[in-house]
Amino acid sequence: MTLPQHVEHLVVGAGFAGLALAIGLQDDGEEFLVIEKDASLGGTWWANTYPGATCDIPSHLYSYSWAPNPDWSHAYSPQPEILAYLEKVAAEAGVLDRFHFGVELLGADWDDDALLWRIRTSAGSLTSTTLVNATGGLSAPKLPDIEGIETFGGHLFHTAQWDHDVDLAGRRVAIIGTGASAIQVIPAIQPEVGHLDVYQRSAPWVIPRGQHSFSEEQRRRWRRFPFLLRAVRAKIYWSHEALVPGITRWQRLNFPVELQGRQNLAKGVEDPVLRKKLTPTFGVFCKRILISNEYYPAMSAPNVDVVTDPIARVTPTGVVTADGVERPVDVLVVATGFHATDPPFARLVRGRDGRSLAETWASSGMAMYKGTAVAGFPNLFTVIGANTGQGHTSVIVYIEALTDYVRGAVRALRRGRYGALEPRADAQARWNAAIQRKMRRTVWVRGGCTSWYLDAHGRNPVSWPGGTQAFKRAVKEFDVDAYDVRARPEIGTA
Repeated sequence: MTLPQHVEHLVVGAGFAGLALAIGLQDDGEEFLVIEKDASLGGTWWANTYPGATCDIPSHLYSYSWAPNPDWSHAYSPQPEILAYLEKVAAEAGVLDRFHFGVELLGADWDDDALLWRIRTSAGSLTSTTLVNATGGLSAPKLPDIEGIETFGGHLFHTAQWDHDVDLAGRRVAIIGTGASAIQVIPAIQPEVGHLDVYQRSAPWVIPRGQHSFSEEQRRRWRRFPFLLRAVRAKIYWSHEALVPGITRWQRLNFPVELQGRQNLAKGVEDPVLRKKLTPTFGVFCKRILISNEYYPAMSAPNVDVVTDPIARVTPTGVVTADGVERPVDVLVVATGFHATDPPFARLVRGRDGRSLAETWASSGMAMYKGTAVAGFPNLFTVIGANTGQGHTSVIVYIEALTDYVRGAVRALRRGRYGALEPRADAQARWNAAIQRKMRRTVWVRGGCTSWYLDAHGRNPVSWPGGTQAFKRAVKEFDVDAYDVRARPEIGTA
């Protein structure tokens, strides 16, 4: 499909956030398009196809509240099933004709005279009244800054860019990182590789995963009586919300979760030396908590070595640690996360004063108003922006809340015949000051770890320091009074 010269609303990204907004805008009768750099729908769940890729939030909560799925096969469903769910939701909503796949955003500049975004993509240029970033915080893989990594002569790839053409059977494999993707990859590949070196900077908290399959009878019952499925979702939701006080204020309340982690470690690792290596040294929830019953047994396998010495450099044939030891490697897998605090989107978008988002945030870090809008960038919104991360629950809860807020902004533009909406700098400053005040007492700041939640300034621009009910109340209504409003220009002036 050819891009039009102009569209009222352009959405970038076709994962959970982009699809939710597309369906909402269609329901509102708005004119919009969605562009996606990948070849198909799915976002994170299209890109991440590594062995063992599974959701670490219960599936009945990791789905849209308005599109429940009675047919999940397991409590925690695998990547292909999540992708199929998104495809089904999109097909039933009839929105896929608004999506342009294989189209990458190259740049966007705000035209303050015409009150339009002038957008460059890999498929051509166009203008839009509003621009919505729905790329999410886990869409740009982050490669480690290690001396010599570019000289490695074997196979090298990020977990989010898994090379399925590489046969791991009998090979010497190294994986850098022990985060959310690593703890799924390691048990999945350990039985087939010849040897596996796991390079760990700090041991994560890993609690048991209550994985189980759903019987056909259960699924039939949920299909027949939807209220039962809503009750299941509500039970899961509130059990996760119960964790909020321990995360955001009273860390001693996290003791039951810490006990689960210690018992999981003791059960999975018999060797006391290895167990010490795998024992976390910071408060539970300071980093993202991980769930697995298979991780510790895999780390205890005879063909696995856990390396805690820092990596000094990578050579064409292996990895050298600070103690001078070089370990030979055939396949190097990096599980080092994503650009969550410095998203690439920020370098592509330039606002009213000609500066990019990245330049605007360079001195003090990423900051938005209500996790979606930015002073100096009219008619720009983000679904899952600053301080909308979830340390305890499903990101879909935040996606739905922000989608409704952005839809409210779009309605305000139309009904008020406004040309531009831009959050006032003072409103944005107050919002972020309040967040950072609350952040000081959270486990993310006081838990004794260095995590990807924190940026180069030591701030946490990722997480919301409260429960989801508080967040939903904060963004329930679009508050036009917090925005500078400009009249729509006369038709033909663009």
